[in-house]
Amino acid sequence: MQKKLSLSNEELLLFRETIAGAKPLRQDTIVPVPAVKTPRIPPQRLLQEQSDASFYFSDEFQPQLSDDGPSRYVRADYSHYELKKLRRGDYQPELFLDLHGLTQLQAKQELGALLAACKREHVHCACVMHGHGKHVLKQQTPLWLAQHPDVLAFHQAPKQWGGSAALLILVELSE
Repeated sequence: MQKKLSLSNEELLLFRETIAGAKPLRQDTIVPVPAVKTPRIPPQRLLQEQSDASFYFSDEFQPQLSDDGPSRYVRADYSHYELKKLRRGDYQPELFLDLHGLTQLQAKQELGALLAACKREHVHCACVMHGHGKHVLKQQTPLWLAQHPDVLAFHQAPKQWGGSAALLILVELSE
């Protein structure tokens, strides 16, 4: 409990004399208007993009990913140097996805939505935080990402973006 501070009559009188000439402030907060209006995308289109992008994720297909070291992948036709740049943290993610507390089905849908958003917003690098937990999403997320044709590479994130509980993803952008 807080102690209530009581002022003596002399202190109250002194306070009132001190603020006698003060005027009340008028609320003049101005709400900024966004300079660029982004086009509103219909919810039906967003759902369609999400389902289209998550179509590529299969639980039965097991891509050949190395078990030693951190989670990493680079598409066969893409430079391995980009994977090194991901590991060092040269790329800064522009979009973040947190999968904590989601089921595998929800995580697949959100991952599909992230990849669709990356293509729509022309975002080259994104971060997916899968967490540690029971290691279900930590094991499945790289397997799903390796199946998607728009994922160029991914690597375990540097400490500043989640470390071993997150992945940095490079997404192929259409011209």
